[in-house]
Amino acid sequence: MTAIRTICLLGLGEVGTTLASDLAGRADIVLHSWDLLFGDAQSRPSQALRDLPHVRAADSATAAVQDCDLVISAVTAAQDLPAAESVQSGLRPGAWFLDLNSVSPTTKCAVADLVTHAGGRYVEAAVMSPIAPQRIASPVLIGGPHAENFLAEGLALGFSGMRFCSADLGTAAATKMCRSVIVKGIEALVSEALLTARHYGVETAVVESLADLFPRPDWAEHARYLVARTLLHGTRRAEEMEEVAHTVSDAGVTPYMSEATVARQAWAPQFAAALANEELTAMLDAMRALAPEALPERNKG
Repeated sequence: MTAIRTICLLGLGEVGTTLASDLAGRADIVLHSWDLLFGDAQSRPSQALRDLPHVRAADSATAAVQDCDLVISAVTAAQDLPAAESVQSGLRPGAWFLDLNSVSPTTKCAVADLVTHAGGRYVEAAVMSPIAPQRIASPVLIGGPHAENFLAEGLALGFSGMRFCSADLGTAAATKMCRSVIVKGIEALVSEALLTARHYGVETAVVESLADLFPRPDWAEHARYLVARTLLHGTRRAEEMEEVAHTVSDAGVTPYMSEATVARQAWAPQFAAALANEELTAMLDAMRALAPEALPERNKG
């Protein structure tokens, strides 16, 4: 194992910011970053950068990765391949490239080709839970021909939930994509079901009935969490679900559910202001009030 001393974080969104914060205490690590939105001073990545004084912002993607031992790509699904293309000429020979993005096996393989041709060592990665609860210790599956050798490096950096999955590219991604059919699909189903239930005044009865099917201590709280995830991250989730739909289609299965989830997740962020409501029914009412034209009038006949 060779010690990693210099790291570039491609993308300073939720995952990148979390990792930057967790790595901040490492005096032996130098952190660089690049995000397409650094040019906008009011963007979330720019705001995050101001709160991370230990992170050195680069002037370009190429400059960000030069001389880095490890590049961590944590961009949106749609930017996974473009991000790799943008740093290809700056990768130093032998640099690790950890691809944390939620994309299809086909996209992972395309990124791996770019990195390999540039002389880098590509490691496919799939984050198997929300990043917030366990942060850098979140469960991460890694795969590809270099993954087993990278495992010790990742564990040394604090990725304590990292596990080797397969030497074959695409296996970790396929696991994540199939999981997302369920996880993101449930979020979309709960959102649609409860908005409809609120229309008929039966949301409490519906939530209570779910306890028999999916036992939880507080289903109302969990339902609010599921709906809130679509409001907060629907745009990013829709991009991921596009990749999921490609994965399903590549398997010879028609992606009916995945494509429907794309539409529902993409639809949700327009109601983000409803997040100010801590109680489920109040949040549903706020969503309905924010865009009444998108929701049916209750049939009074």
